[in-house]
Amino acid sequence: MGGTRSLAAFMAGSASREVRASSPVIHGFNHCAGPSTRSGSAKKNGVDQALGRSRGGWGTKIHAATIDENCAVALHLTPGEAHDGRQFESLYESLDADNVLESAALDKGYDADRIRERLELDGIEPVIPPISTRSKKLHYDKDLYRERNRVERFFNKIKNFRRIATRYDKLRKTFFAAVYLCASFLIVRIR
Repeated sequence: MGGTRSLAAFMAGSASREVRASSPVIHGFNHCAGPSTRSGSAKKNGVDQALGRSRGGWGTKIHAATIDENCAVALHLTPGEAHDGRQFESLYESLDADNVLESAALDKGYDADRIRERLELDGIEPVIPPISTRSKKLHYDKDLYRERNRVERFFNKIKNFRRIATRYDKLRKTFFAAVYLCASFLIVRIR
């Protein structure tokens, strides 16, 4: 059988091969340490993930401007350690010009003079409680601030979706698409 199918010649040829070290240029064929063959692709911890260290570990912050607990007007993602106040400008600029606001109820993370001045310049009453380290305690309408719980209820509803609460998505754009999908589902569900 070996003679008819030339297996004997093949076996004889393979036994006479020389043993030499594999070439370090060919990746994937040698079993020693070396750089990844995917060196041209995005890095694992790139900026497109919107992940950052916070107190609970790796996380992502969802920043939202909402009308009520079911309707988000603007959404942004940042890494977990990002400060809320730095996201005010991007959220405020992404609001539609047709939305007429009388007041803006924000939490203590947005307590900054530049934010208050920007809102007052546009004729919007800032409803922001002052932080405890502020030397001059500023006045804010506590009755209007109680309405801010609608934002917290929006976050509670959106985190009822398991995909948002646990963030299985690696990339920022896929997670952000899921956030938008869940937010749009909340709007459709109430109608």
